[in-house]
Amino acid sequence: MNMFALIASFGGGIIGAYMGALPAFILTGVVAIAGAAVSMAGGADLTVGFVAFGSYLGPHIAFAGGVAAAAYAARNKKLGDGTDILSCLNGLSDPATLVVGGIFGVLGFLIHYVLGSVLHLNTDLPGCTVIISGIIARLVFGTSGLLGKAPAGQARAYFTRGKGMVCNILLGLGIGTASGFVYQALADTGASAAVLGSYPVLCFGIAAVSLIFTQTGFAMPGTHHIALISALAAVTSANPVMGTVFGILASLFGDFVGKTFNSHCDSHIDPPAFTIFVFTFIINLLFGTGFFSV
Repeated sequence: MNMFALIASFGGGIIGAYMGALPAFILTGVVAIAGAAVSMAGGADLTVGFVAFGSYLGPHIAFAGGVAAAAYAARNKKLGDGTDILSCLNGLSDPATLVVGGIFGVLGFLIHYVLGSVLHLNTDLPGCTVIISGIIARLVFGTSGLLGKAPAGQARAYFTRGKGMVCNILLGLGIGTASGFVYQALADTGASAAVLGSYPVLCFGIAAVSLIFTQTGFAMPGTHHIALISALAAVTSANPVMGTVFGILASLFGDFVGKTFNSHCDSHIDPPAFTIFVFTFIINLLFGTGFFSV
């Protein structure tokens, strides 16, 4: 365990709290794009490993810290809604909220370490950690229970239906097809393993940065789970069609997770992170090295 990185994770969690979870994640996307571009050009991927997915802006640290801080602030009547991942919590002028973000940053680092270095779980470790951290935050600071509490007499929906479902399928189809067949175009040009390996990170970063439109009030959906998973499926299977297939599956599964965990609740459990860790596990099982890394 890198003790400097562990100490830094406290600061990363504070960054996620004072910025707000989503603004911090958008910056993760910016750095992911830059780091992926450097890697694809033949440089070292230190920016991706230590900044975008490390103790500075790693989703399991900064985003998760911001999520927990929002849940804490709402529990203590300092924030109107614990599911608010857009607000910069520095505006609350509450030191305890920032400290909670820092604590969950450290917790995220430790969970990530156990999953990867101890259990060698062969999936997306930041995504898995974000979910575990989000569940802990809800159980500690929330009052709605893990799955939320639907109002009496109101039927609970687990999928978007009708035209909304069609749109979700088309969203997965569009992103998955673009991601998969651009992979094939790269492969056909003789792109190196380093280029192809960094391509899913690039797709993830582009989708993450697009959330700036969500932050500014437009109806932009989160799509980084679709972009990453479809590109990863295409690269790992060496089949662009798998990008389309997994793009659709990731879109529908993300909708299911959102309806299941983020309906009638008082904190945020991240559907894209849930989708990324589940489908990375499946892709590794089908096309990669199996249940555990070596």
